[in-house]
Amino acid sequence: MSEAALDLEGIEKAYNHGKPSEVKVLRGASVRVRPGEVVALVAPSGAGKSTLLHIAGLLDTPDAGRVRLNGRDMAGLPDRERTEIRRQDIGFIYQFHHLLPEFTALENIVIPQLANGRPLAEAEARARDLLARVGVAERAGHRPAALSGGEQQRVAFCRALANAPRLLLADEPTGNLDPGTSDQVFNTLMDLVRATGLAALIATHNMELAARMDRIVRLDQGRVA
Repeated sequence: MSEAALDLEGIEKAYNHGKPSEVKVLRGASVRVRPGEVVALVAPSGAGKSTLLHIAGLLDTPDAGRVRLNGRDMAGLPDRERTEIRRQDIGFIYQFHHLLPEFTALENIVIPQLANGRPLAEAEARARDLLARVGVAERAGHRPAALSGGEQQRVAFCRALANAPRLLLADEPTGNLDPGTSDQVFNTLMDLVRATGLAALIATHNMELAARMDRIVRLDQGRVA
């Protein structure tokens, strides 16, 4: 079998660590996601899904446990190197699109590529290709305020994939959409993931959407079942 794109082993995380008000969120959670695999992460609100995704995406560090990306242990890396790995190898999608309001859809997808050193012409060509794949090519010149909720989230998908990451982390990516739009946008996301063959860990409350992924893991009392 291929090497895991993401391997979380025995992840523990507490807030207010060592204080009487300490809250243990993760208690030895372990998840492995291989290239080409789409895994649903399911748990009630407040159970630690976002915390686990933040640790997987190197936005936070665990109190204990191992984070490996493509077989490489992330422990002890300096902030600069963690930032480079996030920019090059990890794509993030959130419930709210977080597009830059003063820039067009095209520019929102171009900017992370420029930050990664890609020439402007190449970045624009890739952005247009991604927008075409998700069916909003004609909206390239519109700012986020002029886009519908579904269109905004499609642009956010394109931005997450702009630098061809190896791992996609999504936190309730359709949670802010009505049911009909949610289904359409989820289909778009799955098509993109399948076409690129990257590994994806997607947190969701929607069991219908979760059932359409390759595998479901449940976060229960800080551990993954």
